[in-house]
Amino acid sequence: MAAVLALAVALAVASLGAEAVWLEVPQSGTKCVSEEIQSNVVVLSDYSIMYESHPYSHPTIAVKVTSPYGNTLHHNENATVGQFAFTTAEAGNYLACFWIDSAEKGSGVSVNLDWKIGFATKDWDAIAKKEKIEGVELELRKLEVAVHAIHQNLMHLKAREAEMRTVSEKTNSRVAWFSILSLGVCIVVSILQLWHLQGFFRKKKLI
Repeated sequence: MAAVLALAVALAVASLGAEAVWLEVPQSGTKCVSEEIQSNVVVLSDYSIMYESHPYSHPTIAVKVTSPYGNTLHHNENATVGQFAFTTAEAGNYLACFWIDSAEKGSGVSVNLDWKIGFATKDWDAIAKKEKIEGVELELRKLEVAVHAIHQNLMHLKAREAEMRTVSEKTNSRVAWFSILSLGVCIVVSILQLWHLQGFFRKKKLI
């Protein structure tokens, strides 16, 4: 039973944005990763340079994390390791960018980024000690929180779908009205051309 619950929780965590990313930062330029996150969600991330892949150079990196509106949430320079944490204020794409800022560039550098969102950021060991729960009860608690997080994500996706459908319907309505207006203009122009030609032919006594 406990093993099944643990597996269910692990699958839920995987679906809720717990991922480790290996980035290759070039000698010049910037390497960025983005994540679409809804509002009021906790984000926690650790990053570190992996010198094993480039053993003959030891550059440092600069890191900048920005919100969908361009606000700087984290900025670190001359770093080899670091961490950032914040609670999202608005929904949208959050961007984390890395670049080499030291004089020693080497052939580039590899960065390990451990990016955790929402449910995955919780310290379950501390929660278990504080609430004095363990075993199956702890796994059930994890699963309950995971299900709630999944439900919130589904509601967010449903709201986004409704918003996109509304925009699509408005666009289709505007296109239809524009088509009708264009057809009306063409008919009016054709009538005016016919009236002008009839007047011209009468003036020339051709009809």
